[in-house]
Amino acid sequence: MKLSVILPTYNEKEAIVLLIREIIQVLATVPQPYEIIIVDDNSPDGTYQEVVSNFTDNPAVVPLLRTHERGLASAILFGIRHSTGDKLVIMDTDFNHPPKLIPLMSVITDFFDIAIGSRYVVGGGMETSKSRYIGSKIFNKFIQYLLVVQTKDNLSGFFCFNRKILENIHLEKIFYGYGDYFIRFLYVMQRLKKTIIEIPVVYEDRQGGLSKTRLSIELFNYTKSVIKIRLGIDR
Repeated sequence: MKLSVILPTYNEKEAIVLLIREIIQVLATVPQPYEIIIVDDNSPDGTYQEVVSNFTDNPAVVPLLRTHERGLASAILFGIRHSTGDKLVIMDTDFNHPPKLIPLMSVITDFFDIAIGSRYVVGGGMETSKSRYIGSKIFNKFIQYLLVVQTKDNLSGFFCFNRKILENIHLEKIFYGYGDYFIRFLYVMQRLKKTIIEIPVVYEDRQGGLSKTRLSIELFNYTKSVIKIRLGIDR
């Protein structure tokens, strides 16, 4: 079965080449065809051009440039629609998400519909600030309580799933906004009784670039999204 790794990028020139090379090195150890799809939102720092110049001779690396739209969730959806794999991996492009876990997540989805890299199961965590870790954990408790979901890390964004679970799903109603798309994704999949397992992941410090997460603004937007989902008035 073919694996598609989808990497949404915006101003990640400093780290993207190293990340792609590490993913290639990791996937070289497993007998599975793969593609690495980079969806770049016309980064001013030349992320797209950096990928093209470094991987011109590698057909497994597929750089895609978006010039009329921008946003994390819509970039992921764009990547999904341009991918050809039976299994898909979504991950950040700043080394928060360790590529070494990709083969394990792929194997797990032979038995489960979705595998999530989770900070809040035994063995998981964050190398970044302790306060951010605690704050995120508390907010995930809020999500669990209000939406009545079992998943502990509803903001992970590092996950692998089988393409077939997307059948008959209105993806535009899930993949919009920023990281709140993952709350909607997990909520819908749990309502559809899809099998989900969380495996421990330790978020590492980002390499290069600047974080696009504006904590106060995103916390407000995430809270609004959770309430709208609970009230059944989300998009």
